[in-house]
Amino acid sequence: MPPISDHPLRYAMANELHARPFPTVEAPSRAAYLAIKPASNAAGRDRAADRAHLIALLDRFGAQHPQPDATHYFGTIGKHQLKWESHTEFVTFTIFSAGLAERPFDATTFDVFPDDWLSSAPGTRVTSALIRIEVAEGDDGIIEKARDWFVPESLAISRVLEDDLVIAGDFRIDSAGHMRFAIFARPHVGNRRVGRVMQRLCEIETYKSMSMLALSKARSLGPRMAAFDKTLTGLLEDMRGSVANPADVLQSLLEVSAEIENTIAQSTFRFGAAGAYETIVNQRVAVLREERFGGRQTFSEFMIRRFDPAMRTVKSTEARLLAMSDRALRAGDLLRTRVDVERSAQNQELLTSMDRRADLQLRLQRTVEGLSVVAISYYAVNLALYMAAPLAEALAITKPVLTAVTTPTVLLLVWLVVHNIRKRME
Repeated sequence: MPPISDHPLRYAMANELHARPFPTVEAPSRAAYLAIKPASNAAGRDRAADRAHLIALLDRFGAQHPQPDATHYFGTIGKHQLKWESHTEFVTFTIFSAGLAERPFDATTFDVFPDDWLSSAPGTRVTSALIRIEVAEGDDGIIEKARDWFVPESLAISRVLEDDLVIAGDFRIDSAGHMRFAIFARPHVGNRRVGRVMQRLCEIETYKSMSMLALSKARSLGPRMAAFDKTLTGLLEDMRGSVANPADVLQSLLEVSAEIENTIAQSTFRFGAAGAYETIVNQRVAVLREERFGGRQTFSEFMIRRFDPAMRTVKSTEARLLAMSDRALRAGDLLRTRVDVERSAQNQELLTSMDRRADLQLRLQRTVEGLSVVAISYYAVNLALYMAAPLAEALAITKPVLTAVTTPTVLLLVWLVVHNIRKRME
């Protein structure tokens, strides 16, 4: 009996779940993180250019190339480890280096990315970060370091994963152009757990930044939406009264509806992506299982205070656009109904007028028929008199008597003939 056949995508689907393993990070160490995205049409970008850019970096260190059409890569470049991932709209590079820099968050850590290589990137920087990973047996000194490394007003710090690690960051760009995150790992924590937490921090920062792109889009739509609202309100006000030319109002309404739909089409992807990215940010924060550290705000609280209001603005803008579209459609339906009613009334008046004209025409036709009977009878009577004249002389009948007898007879005959003809025609 032959073995059962596998679905063509069975192995691909199973392997996809394990395609992006978490890095193994040893403490103490440091990392440099970079996310690159084209300024426009990022989802439709040339993925071959991303791969070529990665290979250009690997060739500088004589490192092995990724597989064709690979969406992720992990390997050694010189003294460092490189993790590369390709996502829907962006690619990320993470460099892991053993040991700590003498100066915390030293910008030279980022020098592993050569300047000329960065300038040839097929996109722009979405975010970059420096991550410092230290070993901390207790809590002593952590607050002092966090105060020294981060802006106190924006500082978020918390215990994560049952106090196995302490994470800190302020989501601010430092003078070198990078975000800063610190991880304090207990001595017993394994390298895989440290790597997972570091990966979560990078994902939180990246997807937070990608979500915020929608806020810029929402703000740029503000003036246009105000113009749409003003136009719609004016058209609806015109519809309340008597409209001189409803067709012109309907045309204006169709034009503004088309503009609204075009705006929705241009912003749907950005707003939809923001919703997906927001969900990822919240999930990544949730899996850290935060606990408060030293009475300071947690990453979750930071997101609630700073990130969530931005996302609510995006959602309200999207909802307002959709509401305007529905409003324009309803107004168009009402105006079309009004136009149809007015046209029905005009058609009714036209039919009534046609009925009146048909009635007049019928009366005129009957009048003409009556006159025709008279005219035909006149000629018929004369013909009959000429024909009956010899007989009348023989019978000694006078002409007046003959005329009196012939005229009604001829009239009756002519009327019967005309009536019969009209009846046949009906």
